Amino acid sequence: MAEARYPIPVDDQDDEPGAGRMGFLDHLDELRKRIIRSCLAIAGGMLVSFAFYDRLGDFVLGPTLKVLPGGLIITKPGEGFAFYLDVCLIGGIVLAAPFVMYQVWRFIAPGLYAKEKRFAIPFVLLTTLGAIAGAAFTHYVMFPATFAFFATFHSKAMKFTPRVEDTFDLYMMMLLGMVVVFQIPTVVFFLAKMRLVTARFLWRNFQYAILIIFIVAAVLTPSADPWNQTIFAAPMLALYVLSIGIAWLVAPRRGKDASIDPKLKLVIGGAMVHAGLTGPRVRNDQARKPRKPHRFGGNSGH
Repeated sequence: MAEARYPIPVDDQDDEPGAGRMGFLDHLDELRKRIIRSCLAIAGGMLVSFAFYDRLGDFVLGPTLKVLPGGLIITKPGEGFAFYLDVCLIGGIVLAAPFVMYQVWRFIAPGLYAKEKRFAIPFVLLTTLGAIAGAAFTHYVMFPATFAFFATFHSKAMKFTPRVEDTFDLYMMMLLGMVVVFQIPTVVFFLAKMRLVTARFLWRNFQYAILIIFIVAAVLTPSADPWNQTIFAAPMLALYVLSIGIAWLVAPRRGKDASIDPKLKLVIGGAMVHAGLTGPRVRNDQARKPRKPHRFGGNSGH
């Protein structure tokens, strides 16, 4: 009797309702395995970071030491050890991040359709870039400016000698906040892909976005100085404008200029006018070269 052969499922069969179905207990067991593996990877990253704990600590405290060359103080016996332990934990998370993201993907992939799995790699890359940009902005711009502002409040009766623990807590609070803020373009990208947000909507609510951004900057900034608020609000405004461009680029087109606000057309038109003014210079340079077929603007004459 001939052996029965079954076709191997393809990606399109992932869209079937019964594909990859698991029970509740199976999901819990799978989640437990992924969490244990991720924790082991983070622990391994911590062990590697312990070999460079002094360098990592100096890097984290670098912006602080520029304001206070004398350094920080320790008032508890285990405060210094706890600081280096936290720094090594951060280093372990950074080192194990690719493996942890892989475990997350292996857990959620069976529940996704084939068309949804295509967004996995762009999502990981964009969120990673946003996190790196937010961390860099905090470390090199935001935290040094904030700490320098705090250092100005001293007198003959008060000496500014902050503790390591308090300084590190402030650093981590700002770091996590800006990492979340720098995810705005990524969130808008996927919302625009799902047609939940459009460039027209973001552009029409731009004035409200400015108000909200400056309120957030006022909360994050310890000073009432408008210049310091502008320093923190500027990257958020830039991210919002970038998000408008991203939403316009990735939005599905139903018709020519169907979802573009007239004011947004002026902005895009200004860029086109600038390109038109510089275009003849480029065409004159290209006219000296041999013409190739299908070159854009090759037969235009002004």
